[in-house]
Amino acid sequence: MKLKSNPSYTIEVTEFILLSFSCSKEIQVFLFLLFSMSYILTLMANGVIIWAVKVDYRLHTPMYFLLANFSFLEICYINTTVPNMLGNFLSDTRTISFTACFIQFYFFFSCGITETFLLPLMAFDRYLAICHPLHYPTIMSGRLCFNLMAICWVTAFLCYPIPIYFITQLPFCGPNTIDHFVCDPGPLLALSCTPAPGIELSCSLISSLIIFITFISILTSYSLVLRAVFCIPSAAGRGKAFSTCGSHLIVVSMFYGTIMVMYISPNSGNPAGTQKIVTLIYSSVTPLINPLIYSLRNKDVRNALRKIHICAKIGQN
Repeated sequence: MKLKSNPSYTIEVTEFILLSFSCSKEIQVFLFLLFSMSYILTLMANGVIIWAVKVDYRLHTPMYFLLANFSFLEICYINTTVPNMLGNFLSDTRTISFTACFIQFYFFFSCGITETFLLPLMAFDRYLAICHPLHYPTIMSGRLCFNLMAICWVTAFLCYPIPIYFITQLPFCGPNTIDHFVCDPGPLLALSCTPAPGIELSCSLISSLIIFITFISILTSYSLVLRAVFCIPSAAGRGKAFSTCGSHLIVVSMFYGTIMVMYISPNSGNPAGTQKIVTLIYSSVTPLINPLIYSLRNKDVRNALRKIHICAKIGQN
């Protein structure tokens, strides 16, 4: 453990140890191989969706621009945690510097908040498309879609700099072991030499407000969508509308279900093992599953992927 002298405190932490998953060396190697494969598949699956939206003019609509942006976000999201986690599987020290830990903290949470903003935007897009189909092309123009996406990204990345700054000013004088695979605020605050109830409360309030407000906006959008769908006279029309929204609802359920367990009540006393598993689900598993959900359930995306596959075969021949 690297420590340095401090006038106010005897020692000061300059790096942390991320315990990650404590198990035998053989299992560590197995987990490394498993998550390496998952990581590569996630990059490929989300990259293919981005490429499909780029090359197929039929997907040049706000719905698919949002989907491509969401896939790009998922790539950013897993890159905040998985590479470091993979390194720790094969490392004996598993150390991360003080600065790197808080940089990871910032980007991990900023990407997560961006996702909580993008999901309501995607729900709002479906609300406009189904409830106001005639006005949809005029309202949800390409420019408005881009501006709304930019607002989501910028606002999300401005939410946590101040809380993180105050956490970095806390005295960390040992121990420096974080029983997690990511620099999470709960374990970090637990290592502080002095209690920080104000910072804990502010982090909890920020997370809770963002989660509840965005989740309620999604519920509101889909409540209006369901009311409009049930007014559609034909069964085929209702089926198409449900199919359009079904993929998004599955993604919303998986993402919000896990983050509510973690961050609505950070002091609820979740065991470290539970925190790791839940964090692993929404930070590593869902980015892999999401493109599969969208591509398998969406006819337009499947057709675009089939077209890319055929063009690739022709190019090889």
